[in-house]
Amino acid sequence: MIQQRVTKYIEKEHLFSLDAKVLIALSGGADSVALLCILHTAGYHCEAAHCNFHLRGEESDRDELFVRQLCKRTGIHLHTIDFNTTQYAKEKQISIEMAARELRYDWFEKTRKECQADVIAVAHHQDDSVETILLNLIRGTGITGLLGIRPRNGAIVRPLLCVNREDIIHYLESIGQDYVTDSTNLEDEYTRNKIRLNLLPLIQEINPSVKKNLIDTSNYLNDVATIYNKCIEESKNNIVTTEGIRISELVKEPAPEAILFEILHPLGFNSAQIKDIAFSLHSQPGKQFCSKKWRVIKDREFLLIEAIESGNEILPPFQIIKEEKEYTPDFLIPRDKGIACFDADKLNGDIHYRKWQTRDTFIPFGMKGKKKISDYLTDRKFSISQKERQWVLCCGEHIAWLIGERTDNRFRIDETTKRVVIYKIV
Repeated sequence: MIQQRVTKYIEKEHLFSLDAKVLIALSGGADSVALLCILHTAGYHCEAAHCNFHLRGEESDRDELFVRQLCKRTGIHLHTIDFNTTQYAKEKQISIEMAARELRYDWFEKTRKECQADVIAVAHHQDDSVETILLNLIRGTGITGLLGIRPRNGAIVRPLLCVNREDIIHYLESIGQDYVTDSTNLEDEYTRNKIRLNLLPLIQEINPSVKKNLIDTSNYLNDVATIYNKCIEESKNNIVTTEGIRISELVKEPAPEAILFEILHPLGFNSAQIKDIAFSLHSQPGKQFCSKKWRVIKDREFLLIEAIESGNEILPPFQIIKEEKEYTPDFLIPRDKGIACFDADKLNGDIHYRKWQTRDTFIPFGMKGKKKISDYLTDRKFSISQKERQWVLCCGEHIAWLIGERTDNRFRIDETTKRVVIYKIV
C-alpha cells in the first residue's frame, strides 16, 4: 500500500517524526493532493500552503478554489498568497519559471517559520527525479547532477520519492479523490516537458525498466558521491589558498580537471571553459576566462578567482590624508610604502588620482631615467589583478606616486626643500 511505503520512507530517510508539524506545498495537482491525503490519513499534523501565480488566467483561480475546498473538507489549515509573477520576473530579469520558484520557496520558508512548522513537504516523486537526471545529462553536469532529486534539502523534504506518478494516480483513484490538471503540463513547450512527453516514452520503448534503472543508479551514485566529495574537499584543502589555486599542487592531483570542475562549475563556468582552464595550466601567464559574475586569471603560480566588478571605479578603494609642514634638517622620510613625501614647491600642478594606463611612465625614486609603469609592475612580479588595481597620484601630466609602491624622483625632497607635503594611505 502506498501509504505504508511513504511512511516507511519518511522513517528510513529521517525526514520528520510523527509529532512534527508539516507544511505541505499544495498546488492542487495530483502529486500534491496525494501527498496531503497520505500524510493527513497517516496521522501527521499538517497545514497547507498554496501560491496563486496568476499565470494561467481562470485556471489559476480554479486551482485556488479547488485547494480551498479540499482543505475545508479535510479540516486542514490553508495559507494562500497571490503573486504578480510576470512583474517580478521582469524586475529581476529572470525567466517566469525561475521567478515562480524564487517566490514560492521564499514564501514557503517565511510561512513555515510563522506557523512554526518543522518541515516543508513538496510532492516530487520518482518520475521527477528521473527527469532531473536526464535534464542534467543534456545540459552537462558533474556527479551531483546525476543523483536526481534528494529526499531532503534543509527544511524541504520530499516524502514521495519512493513512488512514481502511476502509483500516485492509482492511489487517488482508489480513494475517489479528484485533482486539477495544469494544462501547461500537457504541452511540450519547456525542456522538462519535452523529456516527460517525448524523450522518456521513446527510451522506454528501448528499455521499459529505464526509470527504475536510473533511480537505482542515482541511489548507488549517492554513495559514490559521498566518497568523491570527501576526496574533493581534501584536494581543495591542498591547493586552495587565500591567493588562489596553487598550480604546482593542482597538477600533482590525480584528476586536476575534476577538481577544477567542482570549484568553478558553481561559479558559472561551463565544461568547455573548464577544459580550456585545465589546458592553460602549463601555458604562459596572462590568460583570462570569464563567466557572468566571475573570472579566472592564469598567473605565474596561481589561478586567481575574482568577482567581476560592475563598471569602472571612479573613486580609489582607499583613503589618503594630506599633511603639509615646514622642512627641517631633522625631518626623516618614513620607510613605509603607504606614505609618500614630496617637495611642496615641486608638487605645483593639479593633484588627482586615477588608475595607471598602458603608456604611463615615471622616474622611480633614486633613478634618473624613465621607466614604464607596466615594466615596473612586471619586475615587481605583480599579478594581472594586482596590476589592474594599481592607482597613481598625478601632479598635472606627471605621475608623482605609484600609490603604495614608489614615488617619482622629480618630486623628491632635497637640500633646497622648504616645505614638505605628506600623503598617507589610511
